Amino acid sequence: MHPINVNFEHKKLFPGNLGPPTGEMGTAMFWSMPNQLFNQTLQKMEPKLAEEGYVGYIDVNCIVNGNGIYPLEFTSRFGYPTISIQQAGMITPIGQFFWELSSGHDPKLRVKSGFQIGVRIVVPPFPFDDKETFESFSNNAAIVFKKPPADEFHIEDVKQVNGQWMVAGTSGVVLVVVGLGQTMKQAQAQVYSRIKNVLIPNMYYRTDIADRWDEDSDRLHSWGILRS
Repeated sequence: MHPINVNFEHKKLFPGNLGPPTGEMGTAMFWSMPNQLFNQTLQKMEPKLAEEGYVGYIDVNCIVNGNGIYPLEFTSRFGYPTISIQQAGMITPIGQFFWELSSGHDPKLRVKSGFQIGVRIVVPPFPFDDKETFESFSNNAAIVFKKPPADEFHIEDVKQVNGQWMVAGTSGVVLVVVGLGQTMKQAQAQVYSRIKNVLIPNMYYRTDIADRWDEDSDRLHSWGILRS
């Protein structure tokens, strides 16, 4: 089914792609009709997937350069925080999409044009597992909004007590904030503007999600990766 989703993960903890690896600090994405990246990877698997009766989402993680495409791993499920960012780009209600997909129908997925960016807001001890640090710095910390939050604030390890959002769990993963725009720069401006509305003690996040898009998009187009 189409369109496909092309996304760029930002794994390292700090801006500039520095620090320890994490599950994910942010993702930039857009929806597209099939291109060379798709045709040379997932499209080749279609006969085998159909033979096996597979239904669902598959993400293929790749490194690409001027010499070609190098697949690294497959993930046969919707990822986090990817699904929250994808949902922001969907016009078709996600519940309807899931029902049609699981029921064997042919979903007609309608999506928005432009770009979507999601940024993860985290607190200590993320990305490490340190219960003592979490209890000292993050457990039950209040999540405060300077003004009532608009759409595209997606909760992760969060609970609500008497109407107040608070940090829960043990991971230190709190929110995914999403911005949209007709250009990557517009989506980036919106997501960081929305983040300024959030106050959480000791929170941190990457400030450079999608900074490389201008350069990377030129490379991908010159290599023909994004061509149909």
